[in-house]
Amino acid sequence: MATPVKRIEKDFLLKVLYDEQIPIMYLRDRTEYILILDKPAKNEMIFRPDRPVSKLKQRARMDLMFDYRGQVITFTAEVNFIKDDFITCDTPEMFYKNLDRSFSRVNTPSDLQVQFTFLGDRYNLSFPKVMEYENDALSDFFRDLDPRNLTGLIDQMAGWIKNYASGYKLIIFKDQKPSSAEERIVAETGKTLYLPSTLGNFPQSDPYPKKRIIVDEMFKRYLESTGVDPAYLDDACTRYIKGKFESGIFSDAWIPVLFQEYVIGYIHIWINKEGKLPFDFGVLDTLYQFAKVLAYSLKVNGYFEKGKLKNEPFDGRVIDISASGILFAYPHSGLSSALLIDSELSIKVMTPRRTVNAVAKIVRRYKDTSLGYFGCRFLDMAPEDLRFLFEYIYGKPFTDTDASFLSGQV
Repeated sequence: MATPVKRIEKDFLLKVLYDEQIPIMYLRDRTEYILILDKPAKNEMIFRPDRPVSKLKQRARMDLMFDYRGQVITFTAEVNFIKDDFITCDTPEMFYKNLDRSFSRVNTPSDLQVQFTFLGDRYNLSFPKVMEYENDALSDFFRDLDPRNLTGLIDQMAGWIKNYASGYKLIIFKDQKPSSAEERIVAETGKTLYLPSTLGNFPQSDPYPKKRIIVDEMFKRYLESTGVDPAYLDDACTRYIKGKFESGIFSDAWIPVLFQEYVIGYIHIWINKEGKLPFDFGVLDTLYQFAKVLAYSLKVNGYFEKGKLKNEPFDGRVIDISASGILFAYPHSGLSSALLIDSELSIKVMTPRRTVNAVAKIVRRYKDTSLGYFGCRFLDMAPEDLRFLFEYIYGKPFTDTDASFLSGQV
């Protein structure tokens, strides 16, 4: 949830962004950049990135985020021009507060130690990788399937698809890399390429709370990344859809098969005959579930076993902590690259008086030249541990009001 800040607060935040050189996070093309305000902001903001921002062009919109005193602030800025890697944008009209956090974070007490462990198995695989961790539970719709019967699962999926599509392909990126435009964009985004009708356009918006669809704007950004001039993006998109129509396809969908942060393949379905209705979101939902069960079946059958990592505890440098979450840093490494948004961790908080165990989810991440930073929200903690942690880090009694606020009742 986000709420606009008042103008007087916005003017103050613009001032402290420069005065305190607060890092601003920008995510683009699966890469995170840290921007610093190079000059005081008035009508424009001049950002100094930690490295050149790849393929960023004039008039691009940048969704930016920074952390000020435990409060996440977000805003959008449009690029005016780029010179010597410095990015100049108009000062945005609005800043927004992210209200997901329950309590302010404080500096880590000197006698506190924290140890982290991945919750569940983790893997290092050669498949295309996305920035978010796939952690959805399997649908009850498939509770009667035997995940060990991979052939039976695929046969059932094929039988279901025949009711809705003219044809389908199931591709696993085992001996081949993504090569076609559709394969590349699905592998890069981990989202579904969905064209309801070749007499129309790509979806303008994504109805899912956790975004799954490659919308029109995203597809055009992909075309731009391949070298299409921004002035011709609309024409290129129209030609792409027309090419589908002329090849006999009336409705088209490419659903990624996700395993954790990896795109291991896709399910392609299409309609090229009259008499079938265009694909709707219900069809996509079912195939999305099939794809999850398929990935789980591959895991159960040992398909990923060679890439399994040892799940050993690791120590992160805690930056700050609150009763509702923790921010820690870890050096760039193979392990830190597996610390993705939505990854769940088992956390052991050790103090001289008590050890607190909790489950936490990574909800944000950014990095500088040497360290990755990971903001976690506690998901599961015993009530007595929560009370102790609150009183330990804030130095005051834990009240009923505090308990209601943490549970979301206030």
